Amino acid sequence: MAPLIHSDIASVPLWRRGKVRDVYDLGDRLLVVTTDRISAFDVVLGSAIPEKGVVLNQLSLFWFEQLRGIVANHVLTSSVDEYPAELRGYRAQLEGRSMIVKKTEALPVECVVRGFLVGSGWKDYQKSGSVCGIQLPAGLRESDRLEPAIFTPSTKAEVGHDENISFAAVEKEIGAARAAEVRDVSLRLYTEARTFAEARGILLADTKFEFGVRDGRLVWIDEALTPDSSRFWPKDGYTPGRSQPSFDKQFLRDYLESLAWDKKPPAPALPDEIIQKTRARYVEAFTRLTGRALPAAGAATTGAASA
Repeated sequence: MAPLIHSDIASVPLWRRGKVRDVYDLGDRLLVVTTDRISAFDVVLGSAIPEKGVVLNQLSLFWFEQLRGIVANHVLTSSVDEYPAELRGYRAQLEGRSMIVKKTEALPVECVVRGFLVGSGWKDYQKSGSVCGIQLPAGLRESDRLEPAIFTPSTKAEVGHDENISFAAVEKEIGAARAAEVRDVSLRLYTEARTFAEARGILLADTKFEFGVRDGRLVWIDEALTPDSSRFWPKDGYTPGRSQPSFDKQFLRDYLESLAWDKKPPAPALPDEIIQKTRARYVEAFTRLTGRALPAAGAATTGAASA
């Protein structure tokens, strides 16, 4: 099946086209279509990864349902049969890779939780011994486990890179009570997911959550614990002191780092081998975590979550 690079749902207005998701306005609801686009270093690549959007959508539905007892989420339905009549003619673009969600007022903060010292956190630690103002013990190595996990928020940049910020900056941005709530909920979600994933042979190194507010209540939005928003490592062979193999797009980043590319558009085309190996990692993450095969678009499972 050819990858879906851009959706085209002419019967409803396009609200925004993000790096990966196309979002359509349904009044008090949104239609979210997860395409097969992939980005790296904040650049959307010209090459797409077949079925990537199905993995992200289905895995998000899985986690929203798995962790619904911690916080409400925005999912209303992912069954095309339950969509408005004007959308059902677009089933080929929607089945397996879309959901209808509640509109919320999105909070302007990326809620990052780290359970292992890696990425920008590792870089910050090497410079200052701390991450987002949180002082860590001396002598830690790259990829060391952090117990307990730490909440390390960042800005939500419309363009350019997100930047790590302190918890005090989050309090200033959204208020002390809401800041404490998103911190505590993020840590609970991460801790539950890390335990679940580790029992299935995957280490959840870090992840990011996004939240909105509707009728005064916190709502988990966007995506949930996917290979795009998280680092997934195989538990077998985990060795602190170095970078780890992964089931996420770190493999793709490593390939791009090996090229003479300035990380500005246009991005280089990806060889078929890299496309297929990236796809395989996404699909393996899904099958390990859910215990089931990835449904083909057109035969996907459905999901709904609590209001």
